[in-house]
Amino acid sequence: MIGRNQQLQRLHRRRVPTWWRDAKLGIMVHWTPASVPAFAPVDVEIGELLRSSGPDALASSPYSEWYENSLRFPDSPVARHHREVYGDRPYAEFAKDWEAGLEHWDPDEWARRFARTGARYVVFVAKHADGYCLWPTGVTNPRRPGWNCARDVVGEFGEAVRAAGMRFGIYYCGGFDWTFDDRPIGSMADVVAAIPRGDYPAYAEAQVRELITRYRPSVLWNDVAWPATGRRLWPLFEDYYAQVPDGVVNDRWLPWNPALAAARWGPVRGLIDAGSRRAAQRDGGLVPPIPPHFDVRTPEYVSFSEPQPFAWEGVRGMDHSFGYNASSRPEDFVTRDDLLGQFVDIVATGGNLLLNVGPRGVDAQIPDEQLTRLDWLGAWLELHRDAITATQPWVTRGATTDQGPVCFTARDDTVFGFLSGAAGWTTIPGLQATPSTTVRTLAGAPRPWRDQQSGLAIEVPASSADAGPTVVAIRGVAATRPGVMR
Repeated sequence: MIGRNQQLQRLHRRRVPTWWRDAKLGIMVHWTPASVPAFAPVDVEIGELLRSSGPDALASSPYSEWYENSLRFPDSPVARHHREVYGDRPYAEFAKDWEAGLEHWDPDEWARRFARTGARYVVFVAKHADGYCLWPTGVTNPRRPGWNCARDVVGEFGEAVRAAGMRFGIYYCGGFDWTFDDRPIGSMADVVAAIPRGDYPAYAEAQVRELITRYRPSVLWNDVAWPATGRRLWPLFEDYYAQVPDGVVNDRWLPWNPALAAARWGPVRGLIDAGSRRAAQRDGGLVPPIPPHFDVRTPEYVSFSEPQPFAWEGVRGMDHSFGYNASSRPEDFVTRDDLLGQFVDIVATGGNLLLNVGPRGVDAQIPDEQLTRLDWLGAWLELHRDAITATQPWVTRGATTDQGPVCFTARDDTVFGFLSGAAGWTTIPGLQATPSTTVRTLAGAPRPWRDQQSGLAIEVPASSADAGPTVVAIRGVAATRPGVMR
């Protein structure tokens, strides 16, 4: 016990590396055999399902990468779609179509597109819950031998990402592998019960160690939970940090403990589901439980409303799914204003945005709707990078002006204000001028301003209708009411 505690203490002394804190924008890529059928219902968001008390709510998951699980519920939208389109074709056969699509794949082009957004790191799904591996693993799956790609997709993409000047991270779904445990997952109690036992923990650890040794990922991003106890997990972390000293692990590494086995008992299942619903109602969506060790928290399709005492990234897709969903309608995709607004809000509260891309499985192409949103981010960030990259939250997150909300970031003695609303004079409450105060655009042009009892008034320049938030750089300003947006 003492040794394990000492290991945890050493892990807790680690600091999140500067490169990650300064990045502000990362890209995640979900691209699996489920990207071939590419179907999920579009009339519900994941947060609604997590708050729902309906039976087997997750059978209607909007995540297309959960296609195989949804298929196990005979009356689910996915099962009905599959019968109509594919008959009785087994899910595993989609891997052949996915592999055939690699003929059209250009990893360098993907990396260039991601780099143009201003992203500093990319997290690539190496194995999702269906268990299919996107690299020629040397760890044999005892339940489905050969359930992996012969081509080293992970390695090729890692080289392309690094050549484009970004950090490369790897996602591994340690909490699920449906080749080891294929019970239908309809609720959060099922999520806990479906974490495989038996020979799976050793298999998962061997694969993660293989990924670390072979690819040395700058981010090690696990999902759901970890199937082994902390006694096995802490040495894995220490070995990862030894090989990648400036590496980062996320918060979805809650280690297995014998109490989790109770999730298969009726009364305990009810308690788990009720507690999960309360948490989703409180948080507004999916916020993972806090494990004994993590570097970065990862709320999903929801953000923290205030700066946190830990590093975090807001994780979301461009529509309601992470994997490609061919059924998504134009109205299901995040709008330009919402995407830029969420990005700014996340950065102002000290987080990074980890935005997901879901390529098609049949031809390895990124859909136009997603490319458009990457372009939106890239064009805006190119003009406003100084107000985003390597900034920190200011003493107050923001304020409400007569023209609308304003968010703040800061670097050294400069406060960057992200203003929404029309051009003209805007008074920002909670700000007070000092003898050294100046207000400029990011391009360096001075802006008229005046100090008022109600706050700092700034003449906001006109911008085009699709320009996103207007940014001004304010130097030498004091905060008179910290936390005015709290």
